[in-house]
Amino acid sequence: METPVTTALVVTSIAPPNDILRALAHGAAEHDWPFYLIGDSKSPPDFSLPGARYFSIADQIATGFAFAAACPTGCYARKNIGYLAAMRDRVSCIVESDDDNRPYSNFWTPRQFLPSVAVSRDHGWVNVFQYSTADPVWPRGFPLDAIRQAPPAFASLPQSKIFCPIQQGLVDGDPDVDAIYRLLSPPAQFRDARRVAIARGSWCPFNSQNTAWSREAFPLLYLPAYSNFRMTDTWRSFIAQRIAHENDWAILFHESTLVQERNQHDLLRDFESEIPGYLHNRRICELLAGLALQAGPAALADDLRICYESLIAAGFLDARELSLLDCWLADLP
Repeated sequence: METPVTTALVVTSIAPPNDILRALAHGAAEHDWPFYLIGDSKSPPDFSLPGARYFSIADQIATGFAFAAACPTGCYARKNIGYLAAMRDRVSCIVESDDDNRPYSNFWTPRQFLPSVAVSRDHGWVNVFQYSTADPVWPRGFPLDAIRQAPPAFASLPQSKIFCPIQQGLVDGDPDVDAIYRLLSPPAQFRDARRVAIARGSWCPFNSQNTAWSREAFPLLYLPAYSNFRMTDTWRSFIAQRIAHENDWAILFHESTLVQERNQHDLLRDFESEIPGYLHNRRICELLAGLALQAGPAALADDLRICYESLIAAGFLDARELSLLDCWLADLP
């Protein structure tokens, strides 16, 4: 008899309960999704939201996770504690988002991790946004020198059934693009969303804004703490992608299931934080592609450590990241 799929929602926030958090909590309760909401040092001390299991800093420490005690505060990577709490409760799918993303009804649709879909292999950098809009837009983290490179024609991509344990939904309203695009252009509109799986030999960054993870890929959820806020999920995506491809898994990009009502940002400050990505994202993926990794679930932890050791050795991450990663690996159920 198959084990039923339990989907959990993980969000981090320092805001008081707002309309979007209430919408997420209501939807999670209505669809029987456990909702893990991770606070931080700036969160309201009296935070309470029916339908959400809220974790203050004290609650996070009380989990007993080594990562919770070691991770700095004021850090988006504390979201890792929500992933670990969901894993400890034996969920089989984790969907993550942020506190400024309003769900559509299809956000709550159960994910299918073995879809029949158009598959991109061996195409290098592929701007998946271009399959869903005529606007000249690219995902945050896409190398600037590849923006004018057109992706392979959608009709040329073979249709195949492929395991996609990591799935990135598009976002309407104010999609996840970099500060350069936001400074120069109006928000893109995804009018003709097409599903595309990025498989071995193709690359496209994904984020933590609207992403679903099947149990097989849970170890790859790890968000680095010692990169800046604008890089943590992008660099995670490159590491997860490299390891996924070693296992013949693909990353599915699919239609919008959220609309972002973006929190206030200083775009020039975002630009400054994104400079390491503008300069180094291509090199990071070249480095990762050249690593000798092993396939199979038993190798995921070793592969993660190899990837992080290589990024630290190359100067992209602080050496302190390795001790946090070891805490994460020790905490995995």
